[in-house]
Amino acid sequence: MTNRAAPRSAPEIPGVLLAGGLARRMGGGDKPMRTIGGRTILERAIARLAPQCDGLILNANGDPARFAAFGLPVIADGVADFPGPLAGILAALDWAAANRPEVEFVLSAAADCPFLPRDLVARLYQALDEQNAELAVAASGDQSHPVIGLWSVALRDELRHSLVVEDIRKIDRWTARYRLATVTWSSTPLDPFFNANTVEDIAEAERLAVLDGS
Repeated sequence: MTNRAAPRSAPEIPGVLLAGGLARRMGGGDKPMRTIGGRTILERAIARLAPQCDGLILNANGDPARFAAFGLPVIADGVADFPGPLAGILAALDWAAANRPEVEFVLSAAADCPFLPRDLVARLYQALDEQNAELAVAASGDQSHPVIGLWSVALRDELRHSLVVEDIRKIDRWTARYRLATVTWSSTPLDPFFNANTVEDIAEAERLAVLDGS
């Protein structure tokens, strides 16, 4: 019997928290700045990702000074007119190419997810490595979360072409072109990818924070 080689540990992978949305369902403003249990959603997301990532950046449009207290580099979309999370991912890949040329992958996560799993980077990278995939995204239960994934810096020019020339906005339309690994987390007792889109979601997040012990 041939023993399979142990999976490689994740290399240095910086993370980007995507906060470039318009928060229309919450009346505008910055969703990640809403508080749950006395802590902002963004603070909670940073606390979950910082131990897993080799540095974090924040993708947000508008005045970056409003996030100054978090001490993270803030990068805006490089594509105009709020084309969605793919623009934030592209901005992060461009940032990595310019500032961290040794990096192969960047993790993305929504900045309005307060309960992100603590093994997010390790499991995504393991699946990407084992399946010889080019990209990896998260899922929970029977729902995919394509905004939360690992992205190859080498694909940034192809992503730019898809956004600017082909006007592709949906993440799964773009990822369908590549070898994609999907990693599923349990959604019980709580979904680690729960995100706060509405005022009602904030109330539910308060309940879940107690359940999560955070």
